[in-house]
Amino acid sequence: MAGFASKKSALASALGLALMSAGAARALNVPAAKAAIDQKLDQQYPRLDALYKDIHSHPELGFQEARTARVLAAQMRALGFEVTEGVGKTGLVAIYRNGPGPTVMVRTELDALPLEEKTGLPYASHATQVWRGKETPVDHACGHDIHMAVWVGVARTLTALKGQWSGTLMFIAQPAEETVGGAQAMLNDGLFTRFKKPDYGFALHVGPGPFGQVAYRSGVVSSNSDDLEVTFTGKGGHGSMPNLTIDPVMMAGRFIVDVQDVISREKDPSRFGVISIGSVQAGAAGNVIPDTALLRGTIRSFDPEVRSRMIDGIGRTARAEAAMAGAPEPKVEVSPGGKAVINDQGLTERSAAVLKTAFAGKAALLSDPNPASEDYSEFIIAGVPSFFFSLGGLDPDALAKAKAAHALVAANHSPYFAPVPEPTIRTGVEAMSLVVMNVMPPAPA
Repeated sequence: MAGFASKKSALASALGLALMSAGAARALNVPAAKAAIDQKLDQQYPRLDALYKDIHSHPELGFQEARTARVLAAQMRALGFEVTEGVGKTGLVAIYRNGPGPTVMVRTELDALPLEEKTGLPYASHATQVWRGKETPVDHACGHDIHMAVWVGVARTLTALKGQWSGTLMFIAQPAEETVGGAQAMLNDGLFTRFKKPDYGFALHVGPGPFGQVAYRSGVVSSNSDDLEVTFTGKGGHGSMPNLTIDPVMMAGRFIVDVQDVISREKDPSRFGVISIGSVQAGAAGNVIPDTALLRGTIRSFDPEVRSRMIDGIGRTARAEAAMAGAPEPKVEVSPGGKAVINDQGLTERSAAVLKTAFAGKAALLSDPNPASEDYSEFIIAGVPSFFFSLGGLDPDALAKAKAAHALVAANHSPYFAPVPEPTIRTGVEAMSLVVMNVMPPAPA
C-alpha cells in the first residue's frame, strides 16, 4: 500500500506540474504588463485612496461587517462582476468570466480589531461596536483596509486589461479573519460547491516593512495559533483583609510571569514558540479582592512538538499557581485557531520570478515564516494551490530613523499602526495583478 501511495503521489505531482506548465504556455512580458497596470493605476488611484480612507474610518468587527461588505459589493458590481453576498454570514463572492482558462481566486478580509485607534490621522476611526457584550472602539489596526483597497484595485485593473488574459476571476471577501472563523464559515456555506473550486489562490498581507517592498517564501509562511483561556478561582473579600481571602489576582499575576519559563527553559530555543497574555479580567473595585480572574491569550508555534510542549507547560504552571495558593484547580481551555499557511512550491517559484523582474531589489525572499497566523490556510487545506505574500507599508526613512534611535516601530495590532496608503496600495495592486496575469493564458485572438 505504501508503494502504491508513493506512486500515486508522484503521478499526481507530475500531473500538477504538467497542468501548471500548460497554464503558462506564454511567458508574461512583465515590464510591458507592469507599464499597462501603472497606466490604469494612474487613472484610478484617487478613487482607491478615497475608498481606503472610507473603509478605514468605518471599521467593523468579525461577522458584523455589513457596511463594509455592501461597499465592496457595489464596487464589484460596477465592474461587471456577478456578486453573491451573505456567503459565510457577511462574506461575498464576486465572479468575472473572461473566456476559457483557469479560475483564479483573490482573497481579502473584511474585519477590524476591537481596540481604540491612536494614530491621530485625519481619517482615523471613531467607530464602536459591541464586542463580548460591551460597546468597544474598533480599528483597522491589522491592515485589512489596505487589503480591500488593493483587492478592488486589482479587480479594476484586470477588467480594464481583459484583452490581455483569459479565464475566470473569483474574488472573495471573507469575514472574521481576526477571530479565525471566517474562512471556514465560507467553506461551510458552500464556497467551493456553490462556486467552482479555483485552480489557483492568491492573498497578501501588509506589515511593518518598507513600502514599495514585497516579500515571499515557499512552504510554511505563517504560524499555527491556539486561543488560551485560564480561569483562576479563589475566595473574594475585603482588600484590607487579604488573610481572609484566596486572591485569584495574585495567582494570575504569578502565572503571567512564570508561564514564560516554558518558553525560556522547556522549549528548544532554536524552535519558534510564543505564549502571550493579552487580556486580564478580574474584579471591578480597587478595595475588593474578587472571586475569579480570567486570562485570555494566544499560543503560536510552527511544529506540533513545540505546540504540545507549550500546552502541557501552560497546564502545569496554572495548576501549580493554584496549588501554591491553596485554591481549587484552575480551568484551562486551549482552542485551536488558525493553521499554518503553506505556499505551493511551484506557484511560488513562478510568482517570485515575476515579482523579482517587476520590483528588482524590492522583492525579497523571507528566510523565516511570519510568527503571526492566518486562516487563509483553510482554503489551502481545502485543496487550492496558493501564493500568499507580504507587502511593506511603512516609510523607509521613518524605519531607518527608528532603527538608529533603537525605537520600537508600531506593527500590526498596535493602535498606532498606520500604513502609508501611497505607494503601499499601488505596490499591492501591481504585485497582485502581475502574479494573477502570470497564471492566465492570453485572450483568444
